[in-house]
Amino acid sequence: MARLTEHGLRRSVGVSGLFATAYGNVGSSIYYALGLVAAHALGLTPLVFMFAGGLFVLTAKTYAEGAAMYPEAGGSSSFARHAFNDIVSFFAGWALSLDYIITIAISAFFVPHYLGAFFPALTHNPGDIIGGLITIVLLAALNIRGLGESAKLNLFLAVMDLCTQVLLVGLGFILVLNPAGLINQVHLGTAPTWTQLIFALSVAMVAYTGIETVSNMAEEARDPGRDIPRAVNRVVVAVLGIYAGISVVALSALPVVKHAGRYTTELSTRFENDPVLGIVQHLGLHGTVLELAQDYVGVLAATILFIATNAGLIGISRLSWSLAEHRQLPSLFSQLHPTFRTPWFTIVFFSILAGILILPGETTLLGNLYSFGAMLSFTTAHVSVVALRFKDPDRERPYRMPWNVNIRGRPIPLTAVLGAIGTFAAWCAVVALHPEARTIGIPWMVVGMAGYVIYRRRQGLHPAKHYRIARPERPADFEVLDYRTALVPIFGEDVSATALKSAAKLIGADGVVYAIFVLPVPAQLSLEAGLEAEEAQGRSALESARIQARRLGIKIHTGLIRTRNPGAALVEEAERVGSDVIYWSTIHAPAGERGIGPTATYLLSKRPCRVIIETDPRRGREAAAVAA
Repeated sequence: MARLTEHGLRRSVGVSGLFATAYGNVGSSIYYALGLVAAHALGLTPLVFMFAGGLFVLTAKTYAEGAAMYPEAGGSSSFARHAFNDIVSFFAGWALSLDYIITIAISAFFVPHYLGAFFPALTHNPGDIIGGLITIVLLAALNIRGLGESAKLNLFLAVMDLCTQVLLVGLGFILVLNPAGLINQVHLGTAPTWTQLIFALSVAMVAYTGIETVSNMAEEARDPGRDIPRAVNRVVVAVLGIYAGISVVALSALPVVKHAGRYTTELSTRFENDPVLGIVQHLGLHGTVLELAQDYVGVLAATILFIATNAGLIGISRLSWSLAEHRQLPSLFSQLHPTFRTPWFTIVFFSILAGILILPGETTLLGNLYSFGAMLSFTTAHVSVVALRFKDPDRERPYRMPWNVNIRGRPIPLTAVLGAIGTFAAWCAVVALHPEARTIGIPWMVVGMAGYVIYRRRQGLHPAKHYRIARPERPADFEVLDYRTALVPIFGEDVSATALKSAAKLIGADGVVYAIFVLPVPAQLSLEAGLEAEEAQGRSALESARIQARRLGIKIHTGLIRTRNPGAALVEEAERVGSDVIYWSTIHAPAGERGIGPTATYLLSKRPCRVIIETDPRRGREAAAVAA
């Protein structure tokens, strides 16, 4: 019926912003994954990264289709909810929550290691543990106070990081690349052994942490159906290119050698916790140039990892909110701080868990646990998107995965099928070879699923059925005006702040106004049709509304909706955001909508909440029509 193309203060994130956020999260993994994988893969490290990269490509395609189809937070949990039921949805969400905890812990733990370029005490215990804990505490406090993500900062850092890594690869190819030496480092069956190789393959997926960011950013994308696939493709190309190049340079600069009867590389010994700094130190640079390069990489890496830690906190907040909204977690996980309006309990709860995982100071533990949760979550995502091809074949899919074959009359994507097989096989390898997965990962899932079933039964809810938090019913005496949220529709060239002022008076200083620009799409056009000029006009009107709201001290969220039925779209949006009142000034609306037109009539007939319609008194009508 309607396609929401913008929602909230940041519904203006385009391809560049999506790429920056996703690459910042995925690309940050190079600063710790290189040492973890090289410890087991040795001379085959580049090939292991490429194989894991193949699974990443398949998984990225699945998330592109799923997130474009359902632009909502939750990732694999959301896909599973639509494809199966709430049990499968919670299973995926709980596995994904483990990933976020690990992302927070492992990113925070490596921040002090790269700052060790300035403070050597931070490169080993207990300095690195204390530094990691301080990072988590600091970010948790800032997030409770309302720290968010800055698209411009993410873009700047992502570009700087990408350019730095490209520069490292370029310098490495010029200064230290040794193709013959790379081949001579491989002693398959001995260094690495077959068991080590399989182990390394299962660990290597830690290099691709952050793909879930694509789903979580979907709600903030300007045009999810178009922008998400483009951003995913750019991330895939950038990440695969960087990992291939930098792992080759790493083994050229820090080759595998035989020492005391065993093969090792300094990537996994001396520089296990700061492998990129190890590369810089062995490029043949000297004196001031070397010192400046080390300082620059140390600061950049620490900053990128700091941002990745923050992204993990924001991601777990969004996921928990989604699960609580669908009554899969207690409502406490969606409870907002009375002053800062942030999910304080979720931030504190998961920050404590991440801090506990840092205490042992074992990076291998963190890497192995990430692979456990990630493979479960990725497998569920693949299976869910395939199942949706059967369950909901007619749903609009702005992006479809390639390599489809017809099965029972439905186009089934081989990318998702191969991805499901590959990620599930990797999960089996993790469970078989990683003791941490058996002692922590499996109990995590068992306890979570048991808690979910107990919670649902105590609430009198069926574990498999779909529920949402019920909005409080209106009091019998509806004349008691206790509004907290107001939805203000905007048509045409309405950039007046009059309606915003009037709505703000109704909801008070602590209320929130949702300003929604309605873009009607003619029946002869698809919802995805051009209308660039009209959409640009709408965004301009919303930007003007935001500016005026800031001047007036009004808390505002904005959105742009393409729709064939403005009234139905507004009713749907009012229900979605839990609006207490719809305040619509028709004075600047198109001619057919002025006064009590078709949209106003629809709103008054459906009445999702209190409806107040302001008309032009010069037209001989009442100044405002109010419906209870």
